[in-house]
Formats: sequence, C-alpha cells, structure tokens
Amino acid sequence: MLVLSSTRQTCNAGQMIQPVNVYVRLLVFLGLAFFGLPNTAKAMRPAGPRVEQVLNAHRIVFLGDSITYGGEYVEFVEAYLRMVYPSFSGELIDLGLPSETVSGLTEPGHAGGAFPRPELRERLGRVLDKTKPDLIFACYGMNDGIYYPFSEARFARFREGIQHLRDEASRAHAKVIFITPPTFDPAPLKGKTLGAGHAEYRQPFKKYNEVLDRYSKWLLQQRSEGWEVIDVHGPMNRFIAEHRREDAQFLLAADGVHANTQGHWVIAREVLRYLGAPNALTSSDDASVLLGLHPKGAEILKLIQQRQRSTKDAWLTETGHVRPGMNRGKPLAEARHESDEITATLHVLINK
Repeated sequence: MLVLSSTRQTCNAGQMIQPVNVYVRLLVFLGLAFFGLPNTAKAMRPAGPRVEQVLNAHRIVFLGDSITYGGEYVEFVEAYLRMVYPSFSGELIDLGLPSETVSGLTEPGHAGGAFPRPELRERLGRVLDKTKPDLIFACYGMNDGIYYPFSEARFARFREGIQHLRDEASRAHAKVIFITPPTFDPAPLKGKTLGAGHAEYRQPFKKYNEVLDRYSKWLLQQRSEGWEVIDVHGPMNRFIAEHRREDAQFLLAADGVHANTQGHWVIAREVLRYLGAPNALTSSDDASVLLGLHPKGAEILKLIQQRQRSTKDAWLTETGHVRPGMNRGKPLAEARHESDEITATLHVLINK
C-alpha cells in the first residue's frame, strides 16, 4: 500500500524512500482503489517500438562503470518490467565494471597508484561472445575525462571508444542504447577539488561536470544519426538544482560521483521514460510509486536485488577483466541455478 505522506518512509526492501510529490501518490492510490492492482499495473504499460525491443529481447546487458556496477537503477528497471509485464522472460545482466572507461585513459595516481583504469575494449569481445546480447544499455563518460578540464584530445578518445562499442555490438547483432553520464557534483567535495590551470589533477577538476555536459551533448547529437540515446545527465542536473533551492545540503552522491538510491531512481526513471512509462511514474521523486504497482512490490524488488547482486559477480568472473580488487563470483552455472530458483519464486509472487 502507498503511504500518502510527504515524510520519509522506509520500504521493506531496505531502500530509503525520499519525500515525493503527494499528488502523484494520490493519483496512483486512487487508481489502485478504483481499478485494482492488476489493472493499475496494466495502466503503466507503454506501447511502441522502444518497449517492444526490450520485451522481445532474450538477453539485455548493461555496461558501464562503478555506477552501473552499483546497479540499483538496473534493479529498478527490472522490477518495473517484471511487475508491469508478468510474462516478460528476458534476462537483464549487469556487467558494469568499477573504474572502467571507453577512452582507455587514466589519471596519475588512480586508485592510489595501484592500477590504471581498465578499458572496455579489453573485455568487450568476450562479453559479446559469452552473453550474446540482443540489447545493450551503455552508460559511460563519468571516468572518461579522467576528472580533468576539457581537452579535445581526451574528448576524441571518448568518441572513438563509444563508436568502437557501437561497431562491435553491431557486428555481434546487438543494438546499443546509450545513456549519458550521470552528474558530477563538486558540492560535497569541499577542499578536495582543483581549479583550472594545473598540469596534473590528483583531485577532480571542480568544474568537471561542464566536461560531462559536453560529452552528453555530443551523445545526444548522435540521435540525428539514428542512435538511441537516453539523457540522464540533464535531468540529474535539473533535479539537483531544483531540490537545492529548498535544501542547500541536498545531494544525490555523497562523494560527488556515486549516486545514492534516489540518484539511481532518477537514472532509472529516465530509462523508463524512454520506454514510454507514464508520467505518474516518471514524475515521482523516488521509487515508492514503482513499488506501489504491486502489493508485494518491496518483496519483488528485494528478490531482484538478491539475484542481480549474486549473478553480476559471476558474469564478471566468467567474461573476465583486468581490474584488481573485484569479488570473485561463484561459478556461473551455480549462480544461474540460484537465479532460476529466485525467478521461480518471483513468478509465483508476481502472479498471486
């Protein structure tokens, strides 16, 4: 049941729910009361080729850096698909890798000098070969400017890396949907950023988000070339600005980079907006409306989290990478057996 309150609530799945627009909640609540839960979920079903390509996909791979590896936005998207389309049988695989770039660049002293940033190019062939995806969501850019001021040379490396990903995916008969990089927020990094004019940046450039503005703008321009691109950068910028007008301490990332649960929801809702999800969902400030689509919404999300957080390490180990310090996942066969058991539980829970 939805709680019609603007105060902070905690859901059963352990996710902290931030304040949301009470009118959005009221709209969904009235829908539940009038139509019943199954019909309300059906009312959240978009139509069109964008959602159809997702629903028809056997395997959907998410590629990116530590934000994608964190994976909450992937979990929210999957929860929506499972609850709104109970017959959906596609597999969502999170193969985000912390520190990764498409540019192949790394900054001096990365990870305390322990290792350079890994590059997607090193593992992409194995990922495509082993997962055989129909569809790829790719979110890069945050690390690709290596937290330096804008440089045409670094920008060119980012563009080349993105094009390489698109070309290789096309050869593997997979379609790529790009996601613009999330926001870099210098506000929580007081005293830990640098201004312009330094030869080397072992701390982030204070205006690094302006670099990401340019990377995002370029990605969005590729729509005119037929690329599929979801903008999360602009909406995150606006979301922070709007909330900071009321609360100067408002944050979506405590370290300026890694989105919190609400930040992941903002990313997820833009993916859902791209798929055509209705405004009642995509205007919500947090995931409470999503969880309210099913009487067991919080339990469904918790099971999806359990499965995703187990299988992603197994898939990373199976496909291989060069980044030190990652958890060694279970053998893929074992992880997939556990995943199948969770899938069966989800099917029963969703269809009750």
